[in-house]
Parts: sequence; structure tokens; C-alpha cells
Amino acid sequence: MTTLTLNLLSWFNGLSETDRTIRLFVQLGVIGALSVAILLPLFSLLSKSVEDSDGHFVGLDNFLTYFGSQGLQQSLSNSLFISLVVTLIVVVCAFLYAYVLTHSRIPVKGLFRFLAMLPLLAPSLLPAIALIYIFGKQGFLREWLFGAEIYGPIGIVMGSVFWIFPHAFMILYTALRQNDARLYESANALKTSAFRTFMTVTLPNARYGLISAALVSFTLMITDFGVPKVIGGQYNVLATDIYKQVIGQQNFQMGAVVSLVLLAPVLLTFVAQRYVESKQKVTVTSSSKPYLPSKKLSRDLLGLLVCLPILASMLLVVGTAIYASFVTYWPYNLSFSLNNYQFDLMDGGGWASFGNSLQMAAWTALFGTLLIWFVAYFNERAAQNVLLKRIVHALAILPMAVPGMVLGLAYIFFFNQPNNPLNSVYGTMTILVLCTVAHFYTVSHLTFLTALKQLDKSFDEAAESMKVGWFKRFINVSTPLCLLTIVDVFFYMFINAMTTVSAVVFLYSPNTILASISVLNMDDAGDLAPAAAMAVLIMAACASARLLHWLVTELISRYLQPWRNRAV
Repeated sequence: MTTLTLNLLSWFNGLSETDRTIRLFVQLGVIGALSVAILLPLFSLLSKSVEDSDGHFVGLDNFLTYFGSQGLQQSLSNSLFISLVVTLIVVVCAFLYAYVLTHSRIPVKGLFRFLAMLPLLAPSLLPAIALIYIFGKQGFLREWLFGAEIYGPIGIVMGSVFWIFPHAFMILYTALRQNDARLYESANALKTSAFRTFMTVTLPNARYGLISAALVSFTLMITDFGVPKVIGGQYNVLATDIYKQVIGQQNFQMGAVVSLVLLAPVLLTFVAQRYVESKQKVTVTSSSKPYLPSKKLSRDLLGLLVCLPILASMLLVVGTAIYASFVTYWPYNLSFSLNNYQFDLMDGGGWASFGNSLQMAAWTALFGTLLIWFVAYFNERAAQNVLLKRIVHALAILPMAVPGMVLGLAYIFFFNQPNNPLNSVYGTMTILVLCTVAHFYTVSHLTFLTALKQLDKSFDEAAESMKVGWFKRFINVSTPLCLLTIVDVFFYMFINAMTTVSAVVFLYSPNTILASISVLNMDDAGDLAPAAAMAVLIMAACASARLLHWLVTELISRYLQPWRNRAV
């Protein structure tokens, strides 16, 4: 028996019967809470897909009807085609952009990296609205499409590439930044050409990052609702079909069927991504040297020529949305005014919708961060039943494989049941917060697990030797040490709650309409400029949150955790 096993047995035997019972009940409570938030709604969705409108079991009849419909089959092929095209473009552009930032000496790299993150601060509706002003029938660059229509696959591809780009860029930037300088020194010593070094050193080291970026891009595209809804025209995809079946036709059974069809490729992508992660090998060791590119004018100029068009395209989209929000009447009266910000005069939800978004985002960030941090800590450091630990981890990972629209529709079926004791939360702010927390649960959970694994277990061992219980260790040891990570997750939840559309599009009521839904409603009503104004307002709120995040992080690092800045 190993020393580790003996230590674990000694620790377990040292627990009082009461403490073991409390830990077991906490584990069961966590599983129950996650089941209510994630598992039971998905089961309700599955049940609805095999029922008719009267609630009678009909087996696979709904699925046969779906696959027998030519229009719905076309939506499936459209989704797959568009997702593959967007994935290819995004991965190529993000790889080139990340490669230049990590393998050249272009100036102001920090600015290039910061601006590449701008799409994360805006709802996916913003690029679609901006593209209408750029390439629409009255767009100032409409001639650049040579007679083609922006409403359709071209617009979907352009808008989706804009908002998916930073997700792929972050993955590839991390992968390329971790290259070992010794490999490049060996290639130089052997007088290997730059192209061969790229093919034999750079590309192989980044292959897992490339695969992960492609899988993430594909998943984000096939599940996106905002861009296809605004600029897709008659080009139907699965996400818009779900919306039309539920909102347009009130056909909840077929909406459930389309949701499960959408869930299938996402699950396959999720499984593939987990497999890739399991096969990833260590590329950075204690003897590795960070790669610092040398100065080379021709290469750096070429890098600028690659990055500037990508960055200019992103700034054009953001700048056009901001400009259009202040124009009096496009394109006939281009004088500036605040008319488009008089949301109470528009059909969309008024200024109250923006206040609701701030409230929902704040509650999501606060409640979500506290809940996920507690569950992650307890499951990693305090839980005792191994089987229950695995169940909790599986439930925590599951939301990553569930698209927002699918989760939102599942919440309708589960919480709107009259015999459900939680029925009272339907149509309230509570269900919006709960759904948003569940939607973004996995990334936050994995972030906390990463932070906890970086803490030496000697902290817990020292506390245990002094008879300090797990909850006191949670409050007095782990929480202060992981405070920066907690702050990171808080603002991650806030920003995503402000910009989300798909997860809440089915769940709001007239009293809880959100700013992102208001953008959608104003676009449907033909108020394109006010829709752009609300989208810009959301982006401004998220940018302010990012600035506050930086300020809080600096204050914590300087005054609460000065040891982080201490020179070794």
C-alpha cells in the first residue's frame, strides 16, 4: 500500500461520523442542484420531442416528420456548410494573427492583442447590424460585393467570423507562445530554411491548438443565433429554425426535435475536443527557453501587412456600429444626435431592458461565482465519495456541450410544468440568472479547478493538523489565495451575461426583457439604428467592466497579495 493511500486512510479515519455525514449530504445537495439546473431540463426536452401537442407519447414520429421535411433538411445542410466555411476562415486568420504576434517584432503588440478581443465585449447581433450599414442596400461599401446580397450566407459568414475570431485567437496565441527556443536554435544551427522550420517546428507544436481552435469555432458557429437571425435573410439554419418553430409557430415538439438535432454535432465536437485534450503532450519543461524572435525588417513588415487588414476589418465593424448609433437618419441625414438612444420611444423594451441586463448580469456574476467556486472547491478538496465526485464533475462539464438555445428551450419545458414546485420562477429574473449561470458554468468550473490544482496541498494538511474544518479552510485559506481567479470568473460571468442572446431568448417576460433581446426586437421592428445604439451601449458596459476588472486586479495584487509581485 502506497504512502499516499495510507495518508488518505488516516485522514478519513480521523473524520468524525458527523463530519463524514455532512460531507456526504453536501455532495448529494450539489448533485441535486446541478441536476435541477442542467440534467432535468434536458430530460424534459428529450421527453417533449417524443410527444404530440396533447402530451401523448408518439415515439420517433416527430423525428420522421422532421427528416421528411425538405426545408428542415436544408437547414441542417446549411448549418454544416456555413460552420465549416466559417471555421476554415477563422482558424486561418486567427493563426496568422497569432503567429505574427508571437514570431515577429512588430511594434505595439499589446495594442494588437487588446483590439483583437473587442468582439468579446459585444453581442453577436452587433456585427450583423454593422454589416447591413456597410454592405446593405444603402451601405457605403455595397459596390464591393459586386451585386451580391449581404442578406444570406455571405452576411452570416462575415458576421460570424468577426465575433468568433477572438475565441480562436486566444487558443492559438497560447499555443504558439509556448514554443521552445531551443528547437529554433537547432534549426538555425543546421541552416534550415524559414519555411521548413515553420513546417517541422512551429506547426507540429501548435497542432493541438489548431484542432482545439477549429472545434471551438465550429461549435460556436453551428449554435449561433444572433448573426443568422439579423442578416441571414431566407437562408435558414438550425438555430433560427428552433426560434421559428417555438416563437413563430408555437410548435414546441418540433422545436425540441430541432434542438436535439442541433445537439448531435455539438456533442460529437465536444467529445472530439476532449479526446484531443487527452492526447496533448507536454511541450514546455523546466529546461525550456521562451522563444524571442530576432529583429528582421522584411518579416516584420510582412507581419504588419497580414495583421493590419484583419484588425482594420474588425475596427470597421465596431466603428460603423458606433457611428450609425449617433446618425440622425441613415443615409439621408448624417448629422449627429442622440435620437437613437431614446429607447423608450422604440418597440424593444426601452431603457428598462438595459437596467434589467445590468441587474441580471450582476446577479449572475455574484451568485454564479460563489456557487461555482464552492462546488469546485468542495469537489476537489473536501468531497469524500469518489463516485459522487465523478458525477459532480460530469454534471459540471455537461453545459459546455449544450447550445444556449437548446438549454433555454429545455428550461421552458421543465420550469413551465404546472406540477413542478419550481414553476413560480418561470418568467422571473431568477430563471434568467439560473439559465445564464448554467450556460457558462463549465468554463468557470474548469478555471477554478486549475487554480486549486496549483495550490500546494500542504496548506490543507497544516490546517487539518490544527483541527481546522474544511469550511474554515475554504473561507480562510483557499479563497484568499484564489482571490484573483475569483475576480476573473466574476467579470467573465458578468460580460457573458450582458451579451448573451440565445440562452435567454425564450425565457424573458415583458418585465424582464434584456438589452440583448431588445436589440433583436428593435431589429425585427425595423428600428435598425436604435438596435445598433443598444448594442453599442452593451459593448460600452462590457468595456467598463473590463476596465474595472483591471483596476480591481491591480489593487488586489498590490495591497492584498503583494507577494505575487515580489522578485524571486
